[in-house]
Amino acid sequence: MKAQMQIDIAIDEIVANVSFYAYTPGTGNIEICFDYEPENRTAVIMFKDRGVPFNPLEKDEPDTGLTAEEREIGGLGIFLVRKTMDSMEYRHEDGCNILTIRKKIG
Repeated sequence: MKAQMQIDIAIDEIVANVSFYAYTPGTGNIEICFDYEPENRTAVIMFKDRGVPFNPLEKDEPDTGLTAEEREIGGLGIFLVRKTMDSMEYRHEDGCNILTIRKKIG
């Protein structure tokens, strides 16, 4: 259940970021593909969009030692995904942002 909840939150955060920022002020699509690697019991989720190029792995981690009032707005969702997933990979290919996350289940 813990892994499922972490995956659900990661998907929600990534889709929200694409929805809010990738196509602003316009609209666009996001493709989400799910896979399962039985040999290592790992869920693999790939997100693909044609929005503004953005590599979340290059984003500085927020200073969690600061209070909420002292911290800059944003960045906690990406931080949470990076901390809860086993891996997170980004590439920009053929005009697309492609983000892949992996989480071992069980």
